[in-house]
Amino acid sequence: MQKQGATDLLKKVRKIEIKTKALSHQIFAGEYHSAFKGRGMAFSEVREYQWGDDVRNMDWNVTARLRSPYVKVFEEERELTVVLLVDVSRSGLFGTAGAVRRDIIAEIAAVLSFSAILNNDKVGALFFSDKVELFIPPKKGRSHLLHIIREIVEFEPQSNGTDIGGALEFLANALKKKCTAFLLSDCLDVDSQGNPRYEDALKIAAGRHDLSVIRIYDPRERSIPAVGLVHVKDSESGASAWVNTDCKSVRESYSQWFSNANAAAVRLFNRYKIDNVEVATNEDYVRALMSLFAAR
Repeated sequence: MQKQGATDLLKKVRKIEIKTKALSHQIFAGEYHSAFKGRGMAFSEVREYQWGDDVRNMDWNVTARLRSPYVKVFEEERELTVVLLVDVSRSGLFGTAGAVRRDIIAEIAAVLSFSAILNNDKVGALFFSDKVELFIPPKKGRSHLLHIIREIVEFEPQSNGTDIGGALEFLANALKKKCTAFLLSDCLDVDSQGNPRYEDALKIAAGRHDLSVIRIYDPRERSIPAVGLVHVKDSESGASAWVNTDCKSVRESYSQWFSNANAAAVRLFNRYKIDNVEVATNEDYVRALMSLFAAR
């Protein structure tokens, strides 16, 4: 059984690799390269001052030592450090449209990773539930990339809940230099009113890093069908209840709550100028990613 499980895992990883690598080569490589720039200007060399050079780039130490004006020369730093913040909470196992949320997250993470590798960037991953479960420091190379994909596919979290704020705080403290980060989650880490609980951490992380948010949802989460009396259970808290889905007011109340929560998240991202896009588990995520890249 153990051997069979390992074989199935390798097949799944290989399937994701083939599909997402092709997408990265054929569709996303150019868009990713254009959308996500390097960290800015990196020091290249020192040369003698020439007429028209910006005096703010003067290297006063070299100038004093050689008794002649010298300036620092900078060039665009293309290499990025990319970090994937992957929500591995128990709600990721929910799916009613042919794929569970976690499978879509795995494919999107793989596409972003292959696009980054094609751009010669480093890639790392942070897996979180209601705590940081695993942090894989950024590195280059195909073997490292496959390690990340394998973890996304098979990782079993110790906790069930969701704490986006904790993951963002970890990111802000773990990486001192600016990185490009992608948060992959349903972003339903909210209070009873549907308001995000992670605003403070989001504000700090967005100020230090280039953060984008990809929200993955299942269509059934947005509305409840009329199918009679149903026993439902929260996969994260374990709380359960009987719900009369034939009651119109119950269905409308739930739909309104979800709509309010979704709108609150969008307002939050817009407030801090964070690029964001949503992907349904029954939709092709290619269009959504293209939209995210184009928005930049």
